[in-house]
Amino acid sequence: MPLLTPSTRTPRRRTPGPAARFGAALAAVLLAVLLGPPAAGEAAPRPAPSADPGAVRWAVQPSGPGGPTGRNYFTYDLAPGDSVTDHVGVTNLGDRPLTFAVYGTDAYTTTDGAFALLPSDRAATDVGAWIGVERRSWTVQPGRRADIPFRLTVPRNATPGDHTGGVIAAVAQDGVTADGQRVRLDQRIAARLYLRVAGEVRPAVTVESVRVGYDTPLNPIGRADLTVTYRIRNSGNVRVGGTGAVVVDGPGGWTLSRTSPVDLPELLPGAEFTVTERVTGVPPALRLTATVDLAPTTVDTALPPVQRTASVWATPWLLIAALAAAGAWLYLRRRRRRPTSAAPSTTPGPASVSEPSAAPAGPADASGASVAGTAEPPAGGAAAGAR
Repeated sequence: MPLLTPSTRTPRRRTPGPAARFGAALAAVLLAVLLGPPAAGEAAPRPAPSADPGAVRWAVQPSGPGGPTGRNYFTYDLAPGDSVTDHVGVTNLGDRPLTFAVYGTDAYTTTDGAFALLPSDRAATDVGAWIGVERRSWTVQPGRRADIPFRLTVPRNATPGDHTGGVIAAVAQDGVTADGQRVRLDQRIAARLYLRVAGEVRPAVTVESVRVGYDTPLNPIGRADLTVTYRIRNSGNVRVGGTGAVVVDGPGGWTLSRTSPVDLPELLPGAEFTVTERVTGVPPALRLTATVDLAPTTVDTALPPVQRTASVWATPWLLIAALAAAGAWLYLRRRRRRPTSAAPSTTPGPASVSEPSAAPAGPADASGASVAGTAEPPAGGAAAGAR
């Protein structure tokens, strides 16, 4: 496009000629061809079909023959072979009759520590299978409540300890998903059921694994986060809860940091739960030891503490490199200052004089001095004769 510069002159109005009008029309046609019709995706979206076939509301609670008893849960202490009859209240809070499926099922602890009941397509094998209802289907009118009886029978071979489940009232309806597919919706509300079977009670909590992670900072006097992940298991036969904390120690048992106790979820027998703690502001103290400190409890009493440790290296490499460089510099400096040993001299000196070897000892004279075997000749030069 040519660059237009401002002009101080006022341009005169010109009437477009035939060529100009033809060019404008041609440009409009080309623009329409290039742009084309609006894309299908640019059209306003149509509302998706609703998957809600109609709002329904109801409530489930422990009850009796004459109505609710004020209990939050069903709680029983029974021996193997015992049975008890109770009632569950199902109230229709909607504006049309509802037909409920009433039955018992087992409970379990989810991986995130929540209380959950088995899905409808899984058969109960524990306390849920010990619950018997007169019939499965019950119809309740709007604004009314039905107090439905059931019977709990404990098998004679039931194991001692806690058995947890729920009494469910479910409503099944046909619905339509967002993409138009018809589905069967199973909406369920339940009242929890806790059963303790008489016998030996063995509460126990096990810390099965501890993993420690630490990102050593470059700054030797800096601090970083320590991540501790541990898995606990209810290895006993009663449900447990409690609190857990993490203690971080350095070399020699020097405590560097400690987390505040956190509440653990209620774990049913056999359940496991993974906890991740982030300990902030931990210095790189060469070797870090994290101790998981659990204070488990049952519904009856507190249990002995449970501890397990794991360690991780937190090497301050920058500090070690600086110390190594300083040590190398001191070593080289001392080596340069050390005096050089003198080489042996090659200048000739006085000849060494060897001492004559001692002569054999002769007979001693009157003074006790020994007389040499070869005597010096007399001054006159003649040899002394023997007498």
